[in-house]
Amino acid sequence: MSDTYGQTALDTFPRLLMQHAKLRPNRPAMREKAYGIWQTYTWSQVAENVRAIACGLAEMGFKRGDRLAIIGDNRPRLYWSVAACQCLGGIPVMLYQDAVAQEMAYVLQDAEIRFAVVEDQEQVDKMLEIQPEVPLLEHVIYDDPRGMRHYTQTMLMGLDELCEMGRIHDRNQSDFLDGEIEKGASDDISVMLYTSGTTGKPKGVCQTHGAFIAAARGGVQFDKLGDQEDILSYLPMAWVGDHLFSFAQAMVAGFTINCPESGETVMNDLREIGPTYYFAPPRVFENLLTQVMIRMEDAGPTKRAIFHHFMEVARRCGADILDGKPVSAVDRLQYALGNLLVYGPLKNVLGMSRIRVAYTAGAAIGPDLFRFYRSIGVNLKQLYGQTETCAYVCLQPDGEIKLDSVGKPAPFVEVKLADNGEILVKGPMLLKAYYKRPDATAESINADGYFMTGDAGFFDEDGHLKIIDRAKDVGKLTDGSMFAPNYIENKLKFFQHVKEAVTFGNGRDFVTAFINIDLEAVGNWAERKGMAYAGYADLASQSAVYDLIREGVEKVNADLAADPKMSGSQIKRFLILHKELDADDGELTRTRKVRRNFVAERYQVLIDGMYAGNKSQFIETQVKYEDGRTGKVSADLRIEDAKTFAPLAAKRAA
Repeated sequence: MSDTYGQTALDTFPRLLMQHAKLRPNRPAMREKAYGIWQTYTWSQVAENVRAIACGLAEMGFKRGDRLAIIGDNRPRLYWSVAACQCLGGIPVMLYQDAVAQEMAYVLQDAEIRFAVVEDQEQVDKMLEIQPEVPLLEHVIYDDPRGMRHYTQTMLMGLDELCEMGRIHDRNQSDFLDGEIEKGASDDISVMLYTSGTTGKPKGVCQTHGAFIAAARGGVQFDKLGDQEDILSYLPMAWVGDHLFSFAQAMVAGFTINCPESGETVMNDLREIGPTYYFAPPRVFENLLTQVMIRMEDAGPTKRAIFHHFMEVARRCGADILDGKPVSAVDRLQYALGNLLVYGPLKNVLGMSRIRVAYTAGAAIGPDLFRFYRSIGVNLKQLYGQTETCAYVCLQPDGEIKLDSVGKPAPFVEVKLADNGEILVKGPMLLKAYYKRPDATAESINADGYFMTGDAGFFDEDGHLKIIDRAKDVGKLTDGSMFAPNYIENKLKFFQHVKEAVTFGNGRDFVTAFINIDLEAVGNWAERKGMAYAGYADLASQSAVYDLIREGVEKVNADLAADPKMSGSQIKRFLILHKELDADDGELTRTRKVRRNFVAERYQVLIDGMYAGNKSQFIETQVKYEDGRTGKVSADLRIEDAKTFAPLAAKRAA
């Protein structure tokens, strides 16, 4: 790797880890909340544990180039297993912990996995269920021994036992592991992450140590991150964003990773840790704000009045104060008072009091949501990237935040646009290959060495990149108007009452939409209005809910009418689905992206009904319950019309 930092030797993650163990042996590298108490592990303890796991794996026959599956919630020992695997020149392959056994079987077969380190009994059971389909799988090592007493399968072993074996191995051959780390090179594959499979079978993206270290160093330098940062690691380890923020950047900067007790305790743990550096997809920021707003609606009139008054002040000048722009003395004074009474306590409740830098990515974030966090003093920014680019393409520089852009090309990254508007990127963070898919690798990188992202976008006058949609999803209506489904869906999802939206229109005369309401937000709204309902389907079918959603659809139409490129793709008809789109039913990927073609096929009868001008349409759908049973739900769905606006009348309507 190029010697930009005078640190050519630190070009693999194991070397970075051992360097931290030398330089900052007693600084906290990781914390984990277990049984309500935070346990802290220093860098020297982490290095020691990684040695034990690596030597234990070697003792069991793990070889350079072998793949190690890692499945579970964010746990220190699972992160250590990633590093241990890398020490031996192996390739860690993280799987989504909430994936069903069958989805895991595909990845285990594709990656030819012999060894798996899993979190607990639940994941062990999945491995045993699919064992006949993955004959290469020889060893399953589990972290948490609870519930494992009566399991007698010879392929199973506790991580404690593996570590013990490793310590003995290390004592007997004390120079073995250092020798293995020495063999590592910057161009070795450091991790394999599977794509979400929105367009077909997931592909294994092979990223090198050099690629992830370049992305991590670029981000650390860009946001001036140091070894004093605290980050909460709660997003799936199989997701590229977690690997960049919680593993690669921590290994580069030497800051502390904090693992929550469980998915249910994340909010409490966030408050206790008070991270300085935070990442969440828009959905998390949205849910937090929805909870705040619901609580405010239930507060007394005085409290509500104070909140709304100071939120108005924040909207007016908060973002400017954050960006260091000039603000009048009166507004500054008002804002300081607001900070004392509202913003400070609010950030405290959200666990955001100490945040210096917060990022969101993975989907578009609503301008109102973005503005809200920045106005109360949270330095929230957007980034853009893919699994194939180590989640590192564009970042928003401090003081240059635009609500509708993903920022400027990040350090070391080159971004340009193809003739059809597709975003092309080049830099040290590009994938080495798709595993066993030379065809797909060749298709994704053009003759000039640019990765073809598949996203369509454009640069504004200040050099900020704006994303419109997936290039392949951008279509045309019969009158030639541009149709960008994802762009329209994101605008719909910016309303707190809409959880999911799917739009149709390519090759059609007009645009239609499926809506999933947000049960919590709409449920609270219904309760305040004294409306009775018996679950999702009942609530979704009520006239008042249709009126509420129509209001949102028409606001989106007014917004689209004001955009010369998009004014022709306003939504003419919509319906509210009788069930929530679900990953278990194949309608969403595990990262909650809509599988558009699958949804279109599954609900073809509804689409036909909307375009035929029907007032309602009957549908019966097969669903999968959490306990594995299948059943059918049927409903007669109302189809409603929405008002559209003439392009020139847009400003008035909005």
